[in-house]
Amino acid sequence: MSIPADSLAIRQDGAFVLLVSDRPSERTALERAISFVIDCRAAGPDAAGLAGRPVFALLDLAPPALKTWLRKLDERMPSIPRLALVRGEPETPSRNTQFLSAGSPRKVVLSHAFAMIEAATQTASHRAQRLQDRTRSAKILVADLFDSVALGGSVDHGELDRGTETVLSAISESGISAWLAELWRHDAGVYEHTLSVAGFCAAFGTRIGLSKADLARLARSALLHDIGKSRIPKSILDKPGRLDANEERLMRRHPEMGAAFLTAQGGFAPEVIDVVLHHHERLDGTGYPNRLKGPEIKDLVRIVAICDVFSALTERRSYRQPATPAEALAIMVETQGHLDPDLLGAFAPAMLACEPLAA
Repeated sequence: MSIPADSLAIRQDGAFVLLVSDRPSERTALERAISFVIDCRAAGPDAAGLAGRPVFALLDLAPPALKTWLRKLDERMPSIPRLALVRGEPETPSRNTQFLSAGSPRKVVLSHAFAMIEAATQTASHRAQRLQDRTRSAKILVADLFDSVALGGSVDHGELDRGTETVLSAISESGISAWLAELWRHDAGVYEHTLSVAGFCAAFGTRIGLSKADLARLARSALLHDIGKSRIPKSILDKPGRLDANEERLMRRHPEMGAAFLTAQGGFAPEVIDVVLHHHERLDGTGYPNRLKGPEIKDLVRIVAICDVFSALTERRSYRQPATPAEALAIMVETQGHLDPDLLGAFAPAMLACEPLAA
């Protein structure tokens, strides 16, 4: 079969199509044809996982398996367009799924597939550019925020609201994995950590069904949680190795410094200041600065604490390799008494999935 020359424009670095079929010969033929224009990763119906994020999925399966895979995609990758080859009665197309008879000629199947792949890759390209713009904007905003406080200025509430919306929009459209990949592409420091924690909070808060207002409050708190570090000398913040005892004591003052600054400026909700002051507290009372225990630690603080620890464990450090998400979660689970076990139980599968939350 010949492939139209203009279809070669579909190919993009890193982009791939997921093909799942229970007909080996048809799977091989479809994979070969699709591979002419874009990377194609083929699997059988019993494939265990979904590695990476395809731009498009082609499903050629018997009815029970087809429903299972559509549900799996809806749960993990709701915005991924897919073409499903049905055996039996035709189904009504949904927002992201088109249906075609499995008995259709292969050239018809490929024609539909190529048209959907081309549209999907164009959308992915635009999404990637928006993510780059949002990440760049967020980094500048957080840098300005920290610099202003370091120089004795104030936090601009309008800019803080803009930063909150930027994070929420980026996570909703592109997902936490893409946000982190773009965020940590070049730099590794306090600003990136702040935006990493904010991203995790946005992703996790959405997964557990927080209201729009609570989600914005959570993301805003995350953007400010380390604002006290703007008063810590850069020589300590940027030290390539571990801190000595005196440096550690000074670093541990950043929650009180941050909370005191926000309280003095005024205009910040008490729960936001609570996060800034208490995000290093632990349920068993071993945290700082006030050694709070159990119910003394509010839910918003507990969520930020989990995201803060997970982010720290998985970030690059000059003195150690970053932990994988699975390794970080194992460490967090084994450190009993520190983090809320119920929230951690909900956090773990959400972070292992690490996929976009909305179209």
